Amino acid sequence: MNHYNEIHAEGAVPIKLWTKGVPIDDKARDQLQNIARLPIVYPHLAVMPDVHLGIGATIGSVVPTRHAIIPAAVGVDLGCGMMAAKLNINANHLPDGMAKIRSAFEAAVPHGRSSGKHDRGSWHDVPEASEAAWAELKGEFEQISDKHRVLRRANHRVHLGTLGSGNHFVELCLDENQDVWVMLHSGSRGVGNAIGSYFIELAKNDMQVHIANLPHRDLAYFSEGSPHFNDYVQAVDWAQRFAARNRQLMMANTLTALRRHVGKRFQIVDEAVNCHHNYVQREEHFGESLFITRKGAVSAQKGQMGIIPGSMGAKSFIVRGLGNAESFCSCSHGAGRVMSRTEAKKRITLKEHREATLGVECRKDSDVIDESPAAYKSIEDVMAAQSDLVEIMFTLKQIVCVKG
Repeated sequence: MNHYNEIHAEGAVPIKLWTKGVPIDDKARDQLQNIARLPIVYPHLAVMPDVHLGIGATIGSVVPTRHAIIPAAVGVDLGCGMMAAKLNINANHLPDGMAKIRSAFEAAVPHGRSSGKHDRGSWHDVPEASEAAWAELKGEFEQISDKHRVLRRANHRVHLGTLGSGNHFVELCLDENQDVWVMLHSGSRGVGNAIGSYFIELAKNDMQVHIANLPHRDLAYFSEGSPHFNDYVQAVDWAQRFAARNRQLMMANTLTALRRHVGKRFQIVDEAVNCHHNYVQREEHFGESLFITRKGAVSAQKGQMGIIPGSMGAKSFIVRGLGNAESFCSCSHGAGRVMSRTEAKKRITLKEHREATLGVECRKDSDVIDESPAAYKSIEDVMAAQSDLVEIMFTLKQIVCVKG
């Protein structure tokens, strides 16, 4: 029995949606159908239960393309994703109040609303670990920026080990056994944004003659063998490695901050999960070599560990992939928005936000209402809709949340 629904639109490949029991708005459906009409998309689109309207392409979609990549589908936060680490301590080892831990996290990781020794999410003085990480990445970036000089101005080393803003976060969580986890969400920061934005415009310029034939001008693509294709692939791959390294540095700094407030020595149990949910890579599916763009989706190959976070007052999940071929071995990257940020700020009251985040040490002011749980779909419904894509290994509940 199929767990997905299908849409068949004229002149389009099939769209398979894991959205049973989860709302999907008409604008997102229209956007999906535009993508499905592109001649490079094959053999179908896969749509995750957290799907919602996005810029360039629908968030919560898996876009397989033959011999081409759509830069706007990949987006500008290249390599955005999650990292989670289970620690060998439990709730009994934590102090009574979480306010000091939250302050320690905010001081250890520059974020969008930080100040003082940090400058709006950047390092004033770049730490040694970030400098060392940049030394590993610098050589290839210089190759890329020598060819595309506008990228030289992008922020990079000052952002390595920093959070960003919006829905990015650092959290302290407890699982169902009261074991402690640290979980965080961020991407490639300023340099990824610069690379993504630059190549999106290049694709539009390259396809100027054909852009009128596209379902939407944001869906301009680079074909394999075209002048900028290889440059884009190299730059995106580099930005995705930057993003993964960025999360590793944040995790190390967060754990150092936590150690100052926990009496017992601790370490990471087993291996931490570090996964992208906004990226493109070449994979084999249905007997073909395809470029798989996961726009707000996580790789869920059989046995592969992944992270599906809820909103700042909801549950999150550590999952193991079931390797469902129809989904291109993918799952959702979170709960998915049901309100735009503007709508959320109009509709959700401060009282509702405080009630929804009861028991979580986090910001309770009007500036974070757009990230309140009511702005998102039910994470329980999202998980139920994709029971054939992943199995739940751990259920987490945050007790500290630092929002970008």
